[in-house]
Amino acid sequence: MANNTSANLKLTVQTTGENSGTWGQITNTNLLILEQAIGGSAAVGITSGATLTFADGALSNGKNQVLRLTGTIAGNVNVIIPDSGSGTAPKKTYLVENATTGAHTVTLKTTSGTGPTWATTDKGYKIVYSDGTNVVDITADLGDISSGAINATGHVIPGANDTYDLGTTTAVWRNLYTGDLHLSNQAKKQGNIVDGTKGNWTLQEGKDHIFMINNISGEKFKINLSKIEGDS
Repeated sequence: MANNTSANLKLTVQTTGENSGTWGQITNTNLLILEQAIGGSAAVGITSGATLTFADGALSNGKNQVLRLTGTIAGNVNVIIPDSGSGTAPKKTYLVENATTGAHTVTLKTTSGTGPTWATTDKGYKIVYSDGTNVVDITADLGDISSGAINATGHVIPGANDTYDLGTTTAVWRNLYTGDLHLSNQAKKQGNIVDGTKGNWTLQEGKDHIFMINNISGEKFKINLSKIEGDS
């Protein structure tokens, strides 16, 4: 009987009694493929796009756990993972770094399906899963995260400028503890609803007063406060 091939990593599944004199080499290749899938890393040049390979019973760049996309791109490019329409439908997770140069998008997708896109200036990482039909951005589709507390040791930065909210009109944060408060509407298409202008201000606290600094003109102002009578 002939050997078989596994569905995802394309390992050679040997038939009992077959491959006399070569079964050791075939087994070693299978082990190296498993090493690729668990901790292997490959640099994939995508100057004009690329299609990952999944050769039967052989080492292939698409079988690696970590992919580093490289090259200078002059336009938007696609990196293709084969799917069922191309006769191969591997199901696999990847850690992918967009290490290209050039301000163009990079999309990681299947042959006939969809997948995530790195924006023109996004040279970061994504954790993705190819389900044989589409590529899913796991980091973007985690959904709600429930936790008693989130302790961050670095910056918490939104994925896009002037796009996301902190809380909603029906789910507000109880208290906000902050040092200086920076306020700016310069990223908006339109100015404020009072005089239509845009501004950039910083609120700072003093011992007896609250100050506002106009970051555009450099002028400094003191907020006039009136003490409530009878308050000790």
